[in-house]
Amino acid sequence: MATIKTLTPEQVSIIKARLAKGDFQHRIAADFDLNQGRISEIATGKRFANVPPAAPEASHV
Repeated sequence: MATIKTLTPEQVSIIKARLAKGDFQHRIAADFDLNQGRISEIATGKRFANVPPAAPEASHV
């Protein structure tokens, strides 16, 4: 399983773009092999608050 510490800024940008698009957190977590709680922390800004979302065309995995 991946860890929150191994995510790159580019991956976090894609996660944020997918969240903004309305993708379910558990599906994003599965795509990145993460716990859904880590996606929730990104969504709420507890982690990676300084990383902006990716452009919409770059947000597919």
